[in-house]
Amino acid sequence: MVGTAVVTRSDGRLALGRVGALCEQVKELNSQGLEVILVTSGAVGVGRQRLRYRRLVNSSFADLQKPQLELDGKACAAVGQNGLMALYDVLFSQLDVTSSQLLVTDNDFKDSDFRMQLTETVNSLLNLRVVPVFNENDAVSTRRAPYEDSSGIFWDNDSLAALLALELKADLLVLLSDVEGLYSGPPGEPKSKLIHTYIKEKHYEKITFGDKSRVGRGGMTAKVKAAVYAASAGTPVVITSGYSLDGVIKVLQGERVGTLFHQDAHLWASSKEISAREMAIAARDCSRRLQTLSSEERRKILLGIADALEANEALIKVENDADVIAAQQAGYEKSLVSRLTLRPGKIASLAKNIRKLADMEEPIGQVLKRTELADGLILEKTSSSLGVLLIVFESRPDALVQIASLAVRSGNGLLLKGGKEATRSNAVLHKVITAAIPESVGSKLIGLVTSRDEIPDLLKLDDVIDLVIPRGSNKLVSQIKESTKIPVLGHADGICHVYVDKSANMDVAKSIVLDAKIDYPAACNAMETLLVHKHLTQTGGLNELIQELKVEGVTIYGGPRASALLDLPQISSFHHEYNSLACTVEIVDDVFAAIDHIHRHGSAHTECIIAEDCEIAETFLHQVDSAAVFHNASTRFCDGARFGLGAEVGISTGRIHARGPVGVEGLLTTRWILRGSGQVVDGDKRVVYTHKELPLHA
Repeated sequence: MVGTAVVTRSDGRLALGRVGALCEQVKELNSQGLEVILVTSGAVGVGRQRLRYRRLVNSSFADLQKPQLELDGKACAAVGQNGLMALYDVLFSQLDVTSSQLLVTDNDFKDSDFRMQLTETVNSLLNLRVVPVFNENDAVSTRRAPYEDSSGIFWDNDSLAALLALELKADLLVLLSDVEGLYSGPPGEPKSKLIHTYIKEKHYEKITFGDKSRVGRGGMTAKVKAAVYAASAGTPVVITSGYSLDGVIKVLQGERVGTLFHQDAHLWASSKEISAREMAIAARDCSRRLQTLSSEERRKILLGIADALEANEALIKVENDADVIAAQQAGYEKSLVSRLTLRPGKIASLAKNIRKLADMEEPIGQVLKRTELADGLILEKTSSSLGVLLIVFESRPDALVQIASLAVRSGNGLLLKGGKEATRSNAVLHKVITAAIPESVGSKLIGLVTSRDEIPDLLKLDDVIDLVIPRGSNKLVSQIKESTKIPVLGHADGICHVYVDKSANMDVAKSIVLDAKIDYPAACNAMETLLVHKHLTQTGGLNELIQELKVEGVTIYGGPRASALLDLPQISSFHHEYNSLACTVEIVDDVFAAIDHIHRHGSAHTECIIAEDCEIAETFLHQVDSAAVFHNASTRFCDGARFGLGAEVGISTGRIHARGPVGVEGLLTTRWILRGSGQVVDGDKRVVYTHKELPLHA
């Protein structure tokens, strides 16, 4: 059903672009074999605009000085219906679709024979692939006025659409509006939020509607009334924007757009549903209980998680396979599908790393420093859990396992939000892991955020959540940093460089360059830019490296110098992360030029120098300002598990708190514990400070 505000512009003229986009969507659905019935408003609005124009043309100047009477609504409907259907006929004809007009009135539906005949006619049209276009016949309606009378079997085109959906046993009713859906308040107000699923028990009498439609009868109020009526009788309804060029298509593809009304919606709203704040508070409470356990008890929880993962490997694979197939069918990029896939042996590898993590030294409560402030006054600096972590990650379900195990080891509460492409994988992994957490701690230690809408609310909880770690695209990280006061740890880009010096052993260089690029191209620690000393253009070393990469299927792009010398496609920017079998090559004069290039175009993630000249290598290692800098080793080694951290929650390119792969230590902070025997400051008159460093263990 398309509302008047969608069909017409603010000046009353037909919105040709929007109506055209709607017709194109109907054409696409029709060609897919779906049966589409269109209920349209707009006749009265179009007719009013036309009659106003005719009155203006036929009026004298004196006539225009007199008070202008409101035009008769039924006359407007009669004139406008002709123009409205003419437009639909022309647009559908251009798309090789046949349409038909069916005008009905409220009184018609009082006749059971009419209703039976209506169903037969519509079914005949649909069998012939004809699109029935319905409208209320306001011109001959017995209503007192088209915009005022809200009585009867139906009272506007929204309620007509709901009635037809039930009468014709439709599978879905889509109501198109001039906004994205139903909001908790007037859409223009900052505090108003889009309601994705309408639940009567939750939203009834709690929603503040804005003004009624500028041209129709009731605006959003009428649409909600019609939607509740149809949904309660068994026909699902979605209210969404008619301004979108593909809004109807998105609804049919199952995308989460608009507001859904469904008779079972109240069952989806579990009585255990909690707000973002309640979820974070629950995670904090559970983390405090976790911290009170002994080191051995926390170790046993991790071992239990590792066992549970292995025991449920078959179930996890089924759910992950479903996500992978869905991602492929949706046309996601190969790099994303690669990150999404849990390959054979991955669960065993994750379980192995969790057991290593369990066997690591106890991280909580470690005495880092002991100082005697004064006689009998001992100060200890100890390691402590951060509190509650919010991790927002994309694509990789294995990240959920690593992060959860690190949270348990470090005594932190955890809120996780994964990408929608890994919904089933994340859900089963979360279920398996939380089932292994004892009741004495509570399964709410690790919360899984299922709705993207909850993220803005969580990012406001700087009094409850202690650290946000985004793992994903540059866009994701940037958006989160701009949206919260909570400290954010992570990296936006993984633009990693390998510099091959003139002193490099070329066999070593080939091996490292290939590994850095092709071992896992989608990883953030994969090589994206290869810098080569100019001397290697004369010895043939550069050509050898490029040939080795091309043999492995790597697409090569060049910086200005490399593209001019080797006839490579030139890149527009060095600051580019491919995440695929592609990389940039550029020629530099020496190690200092390489360092300068990295500082200007890199992301401070991981850099590597391949050189046999130790002095050159040390210069590179000490002057490159990145989180990880390697000599004669692949950038792919920059990983928490490979560093022996057991797992990693992410890689940080920031300079505060943790940097590089972040394991258990990066999820800890410090506390000061002071032990005395009754001392008071009293203006420091009686305290003699010694500030003597003591052994860590008394």
